[in-house]
Amino acid sequence: MSKLHSPVTIGPFTFSHRVVLAPLTRMRAEEGARPGPLMAEYYAQRASEGGLLIGEATIAAPNGNGYLGAPGLFDDSQIAGWKQVTDAVHAKGAKIFLQLYHAGRQSNSEVQPHGSIPVGPSEVLHGGVAYTQEGWVPNTPNRALTVEEIAELVESFRTAAERGVKAGFDGVELHGANGYLVDQFLQDNSNKRTDQYGGSFENRARFLLEVTNALISVWGSNRVAVRLGPSGTWGDMGDADPEGLFTYVARQLAPLNLAYLHLIEPRILGNVEDENADPAPVAAQMMRKHFPGVIIAAGGFDGEAAEAIIRAGDADLVAFGRHFIANPDLPERLRKHLPLNAYDRPTFFGGTDVGYIDYPFYEEAAVV
Repeated sequence: MSKLHSPVTIGPFTFSHRVVLAPLTRMRAEEGARPGPLMAEYYAQRASEGGLLIGEATIAAPNGNGYLGAPGLFDDSQIAGWKQVTDAVHAKGAKIFLQLYHAGRQSNSEVQPHGSIPVGPSEVLHGGVAYTQEGWVPNTPNRALTVEEIAELVESFRTAAERGVKAGFDGVELHGANGYLVDQFLQDNSNKRTDQYGGSFENRARFLLEVTNALISVWGSNRVAVRLGPSGTWGDMGDADPEGLFTYVARQLAPLNLAYLHLIEPRILGNVEDENADPAPVAAQMMRKHFPGVIIAAGGFDGEAAEAIIRAGDADLVAFGRHFIANPDLPERLRKHLPLNAYDRPTFFGGTDVGYIDYPFYEEAAVV
């Protein structure tokens, strides 16, 4: 029997299969970072009875954006749009977790309030790009956060989580990977601080744990999750001792009774597989030794590889990105070993309904 299509329990929920929609930045929010009917249709298409969806990276603070078109929950005006999404998902018998993020230094002044300078743990230039009205442009050099501002950001995550409750989400995941703000605090190539938020593993993990506990204060621990990218280099990231750092973080998270720990395999750079990386999934295998709770693995999996990592016991569920974009009925296709639609990478970020809600379900493709 397929382990990928066997029941699994996460917090208070039991799911009928282990195929998860990964949190995928699609940049289709309307003005004011508000989700609209297009986003509701996208998520509803990918919802299946007894399935789990993780919402795309959602801005937790007014200065947290790095991409024009990303949705937010930093303002009450954004709640109603997300309620459209969660209602549509629940109508299909699925659950959906909110993912909260802050871009930190991965941003440009054009997408900051009043053209302000992006923030990060330290003044370390990010060599990547942000998405603005002018398209993809280089990031603006950031400034370092003060200790007082860090406390304000922790509170921003807490209030965003409260809005998530009002919006009808089933839980919340903290985005601590891909070179965004939490990851910037964790890894020492972006964190050069000498105060209580820099230096030792304990200090660099402090922001992550403060935010996680803020989310727990709203949701309760068994509906809170954390996403990490152990040894990930996407977003100009790196650390002198990644195994020591991330296993330390896993040990700190282990006693919190989280819903799950979501891990990105380092073979993935953004949404592209790194040809020079180890093709085997190594992050979940490493972290499993230090985190006994539920683990979701993500990054370059197909159905066969997903089945293998679950059978090995290194992960309990697998999140799919590109294949779920192109196949709204992915759980059923994997269960029946049906052919998959090809994905169209140029339509991944921003745009219209094209490459977003127009991928056919298997029955529709078969008729054509």
